[in-house]
Amino acid sequence: MKKEENVLKFYVICNKLKNVIRTGWKDWHVERERLESVAEHIYSVQMLAIAMKSEYAYDVDIMKVVFMLAVHELEETKIGDLTQFQISKEEKKIIGHQAVTEILEGLLDGNQIKELILEFDERKTKEADFAYHCDKLECDLQSKLYDEEGCVDLNHQEGNKTLEDETVKELLNSGMSWSEMWLDFGQKKYHYDENFTAVSNYAMKNKIRKFSK
Repeated sequence: MKKEENVLKFYVICNKLKNVIRTGWKDWHVERERLESVAEHIYSVQMLAIAMKSEYAYDVDIMKVVFMLAVHELEETKIGDLTQFQISKEEKKIIGHQAVTEILEGLLDGNQIKELILEFDERKTKEADFAYHCDKLECDLQSKLYDEEGCVDLNHQEGNKTLEDETVKELLNSGMSWSEMWLDFGQKKYHYDENFTAVSNYAMKNKIRKFSK
């Protein structure tokens, strides 16, 4: 395949993520004219990583982190956005890595990109661990933005299998709002360090849409 074709093939495949809506928002019946796509999530988590590095002076290669985050959802161009409540982590990793191999076939730097994705999934380097926690916190923060818009009605969650998760049920039964549940769940599930926890706690206790004005 010619270089021009490789460039356009990769571009067009990745472009599909503009139209892949994040499954979690659909599962929770978020009512909004336009829901976040995977491509928008990728942009937001990259910006969050830059801000976290800037404010807390993490000892990470931020360019590597941003590159890693740019490609960390590449598999979803083929398998879609599958949540932890739909598929096991191990199963998703297997089918995801196979999808990445197929997508990158013939691309000159394909191996480099795949290595970054594997590094992200394995979380054995400081860049991968930092990127992973940015990825998880960004989702929690987006839930807060939707909650402040009034996009979720917890009394109308027909067919939402996420509600069957024991931790989710416990948090909501404690009287937490939808986004408080997301933020608290993230802290418990992903074991944030003190800086990620501080950002999460601030979002839990304060309105954050005010920063968009």
